[in-house]
Amino acid sequence: MGSQGGFGQSKEFLDLIKSIGEARSKAEEDRIVLHEIEMLKRRISEPDIPKRKMKEYIIRLVYVEMLGHDASFGYIHAVKMTHDDNIHLKRTGYLAVTLFLNEDHDLIILIVNTIQKDLKSDNYLVVCAALNVVCKLINEETIPAVLPQVVELLGHQKEAVRKKAVMALHRFYQRSPSSVNHLISNFQKRLCDNDPGVMGATLCPLFDLITIDVNSYKDLVATFASILKQVAERRLPKSYDYHQMPAPFIQIKLLKILALLGSGDKKASEQMYTIVSDIMRKCDSTSNIGNAVLYECICCISSIHPNPKLLESAADAISKFLKSDSHNLKYLGIDTLGRLIKLSPEIAEQHQLAVIDCLEDPDDTLKRKTFELLFKMTKSSNVEVIVDRMIDYMISINDNHYKTEIASRCVELAEQFAPSNQWFIQTMNRVFEHAGDLVNAKVAHNLMRIIAEGFGGDDDTADTQLRSSAVESYLRIVGEPKLPSTFLQVICWVLGEYGTADGKYSASYIPGKLCDVAEAYSTDDTVKAYAISALVKIYSFEIAAGRKVDLLPECQSFVEELLASHSTDLQQRAYELQAILGLDAHAATSIMPMDASCEDIEIDKSLPFLNGYVQQSLEKGAHPYIPENERSGMIDVSSFRSQEQHEASTHALRFEAYELPQPVMPSRISPIVQASSSELVPVPEPSYHAEMHQVAASLPSVSDTGSLELKLKLDGVQRKWGKPTYSSAAPSTSNAGTHKIQNGAPQPDGVISSSSRAHDISYDSRRQQIEISPEKQKLAASLFGATSKSDKRQSSASQKVSKTHIPAAEKSHLAMNATSDTAVIEKTPQPPPDLLDLGEATVSGSAQSVDPFKQLEGLLDLNQDTSTINSSIVGASRAPDIMSLLGETALNVQGDSVANLLSAGRDDANLLSGFSNTPVRNDHGGCTLVNPTQQLIKGPNAKESLEKDALVRQMGVTPAGQNPNLFRDLLG
Repeated sequence: MGSQGGFGQSKEFLDLIKSIGEARSKAEEDRIVLHEIEMLKRRISEPDIPKRKMKEYIIRLVYVEMLGHDASFGYIHAVKMTHDDNIHLKRTGYLAVTLFLNEDHDLIILIVNTIQKDLKSDNYLVVCAALNVVCKLINEETIPAVLPQVVELLGHQKEAVRKKAVMALHRFYQRSPSSVNHLISNFQKRLCDNDPGVMGATLCPLFDLITIDVNSYKDLVATFASILKQVAERRLPKSYDYHQMPAPFIQIKLLKILALLGSGDKKASEQMYTIVSDIMRKCDSTSNIGNAVLYECICCISSIHPNPKLLESAADAISKFLKSDSHNLKYLGIDTLGRLIKLSPEIAEQHQLAVIDCLEDPDDTLKRKTFELLFKMTKSSNVEVIVDRMIDYMISINDNHYKTEIASRCVELAEQFAPSNQWFIQTMNRVFEHAGDLVNAKVAHNLMRIIAEGFGGDDDTADTQLRSSAVESYLRIVGEPKLPSTFLQVICWVLGEYGTADGKYSASYIPGKLCDVAEAYSTDDTVKAYAISALVKIYSFEIAAGRKVDLLPECQSFVEELLASHSTDLQQRAYELQAILGLDAHAATSIMPMDASCEDIEIDKSLPFLNGYVQQSLEKGAHPYIPENERSGMIDVSSFRSQEQHEASTHALRFEAYELPQPVMPSRISPIVQASSSELVPVPEPSYHAEMHQVAASLPSVSDTGSLELKLKLDGVQRKWGKPTYSSAAPSTSNAGTHKIQNGAPQPDGVISSSSRAHDISYDSRRQQIEISPEKQKLAASLFGATSKSDKRQSSASQKVSKTHIPAAEKSHLAMNATSDTAVIEKTPQPPPDLLDLGEATVSGSAQSVDPFKQLEGLLDLNQDTSTINSSIVGASRAPDIMSLLGETALNVQGDSVANLLSAGRDDANLLSGFSNTPVRNDHGGCTLVNPTQQLIKGPNAKESLEKDALVRQMGVTPAGQNPNLFRDLLG
């Protein structure tokens, strides 16, 4: 073995890794690996190899496979190592087989018995290793062999085992849904697990189930909202935090689930408004993971039933994304803007300059996303500008796949919003000319159909003008070299149908052009077929009109060439042309009617013209025709061969596997009957808190709990993790004295640093400092309409108080209290107003006394006295109005000032007027607040009001520094 190297491996192995890393070419690396393979083949076949050496050989085999070489000669040794009693060797063997084998490999059958034994082990590490292999290698045929043991492990005392068991069941559902359909209820039960990791793992299978059938899980909306609220309130352990965000990945998954459940359902959406708004307010937009949660919140808002306040919050978040210097955040802004534009089209007009900047950005990915946004916001007033931009971009790129996509979008927009026939034809010509044969054949057929049918109106003059303009444009284009084949087919069809319809072009000019096209593209049989068909139509129309037809010399040579062609299709078309030239006017009109491409052709499936022939055959002794639905026991001629093969297979050996056992359907018996072994019985599990142990003392028996229906109650859900605190409905004032961490140093809330002020510069003010070119202004006016609306918004926005200091939810509340002439403090204590109430006003009754989590686990008796719980809830809901206002305001009022205000006993109007502090620049470049007591004593001042309005108009939220790449800290 040689001397030992690092990590307990031999020096020989470490030298191998070093030599591969220092290889200067792929050939040198292959030479080193092939030498290693030969050495491993020789050593691994030696008898009585020590287990430590065999473990290293297996690891070296894994390294060989990772480099792309075949190490199948050592697979069986990895399988043997899974049978070892040593935990380290067993885990190494399991790791190797998961990397070596796939679910259909022949060696899988050798480890199924080992997996079954390890799933029953007392060592939870062995059980976890076996569950890892179950998720990787168990296929549809071997699922029944391990399914009962995996279900039993859902009640294991170790949370890691329960989590991996949930993941294994999820994997079973993905591979064979029918095998675990009767166990889907276990996912809902594990949703209430005491361990947050098990709960988080359960969200993945539930998301898949809800995606397939949303209506079956509507009753879980309140449960998901309650869990999301607990996560946002930091009820989970600190180990679930990521960059100071509480369990962000669980939040994202819950938001995706809520978006599915709230789509098109107003009642379900109303239960989500408060928690989604709360998460958006708490998101830290300075970190990538905070922006990821914020993005998912906006996606959820765009999916559920619209709410005006949530849409306003989403628009503010989108504004921050678009004004960022990071391309990744701009991409998020464009994506979310495209989602919200369906609900509120005016949101895009607020960010027209930012959208134009993204359209002109050199980043190709951002530019493509912007074109998707423009496609969604296209209307008749801006279709010309958007389509022209899309075609110019299509010309500049070399990606054929994306060229095809842009071409189809341009055609779709032109069909829906074409301002004129001439513009429509010109646009189609540009698309076909520059996209070439990448344009879908359906686009060409749709174009011919639109030219034939018109735009669906009753105005025949407009349709005639459309066809005439198409003919004129195609006659100009037909002489250009290297036109796409699909475009030439359209040109030939249009010239044949309408080339001589208006009498502007003669029957000798159009056929000459068609013959030139056929000669220029002599290798394309499809183009020649369209050209000869166009000649047939033109000469038929001339004969029907009573005019004499003379074939041009070039047309005659073209027809003679096709008569001798190897293509039977071209020959037939040429013979048809010769036959039509000898017909009279009446026959030509019947065969080729003018402008009959859109007429419906009636088809009689009974084929009555064959009745005479059928009758004659029957008289001669032919068998009558038997319809297919009346045939019995007769085998079709085409199935003779398959029948012979079937008969041969019945006498041969069969190698296919036996049929899978049918899943046991749950019997419709009274719930008093004891549960079967394949399903879970609610078992008391250890909880985090002492109060859970107290409740466990009153645990009912299994027979009692079996009679209860295990379903989740949705209201009054108590917190599952963390210490109990007051409800979030009452605003918290504990954060008034906290300090914010900025650039590694703590700072008080009331002080705003210079870097944060630089981030608060608005996008509009920065655009005013940079001179905007007239072309960009004209483009914005073309895309988003007149700029008068935006000017009005800017003038009205200058009169509003900055949202950085007063949240949107409080502005209406403060204004209402300040203007009320009869605002007095009630003597009877009233519950505080819910400033986060984004839905309709509802009257809530007494809080529900039964915890659905405890009821589900069978830990709580339904007859428990609820007086203590009700009294605590009522006591928590009687917080004074003053504290709710102080908790929600963003101003950092000093503690002694607040005490003075509370003890002064002023009315609401005077008290609230003290909150409107004027920010004043200090010597350090920061921003301080005037003492509210001084504001109350001095009263309103016109000069200070003007200064405050001027300062508010200068403030904004544009970050000045470079933001990091999105998800850099996520991926390390």
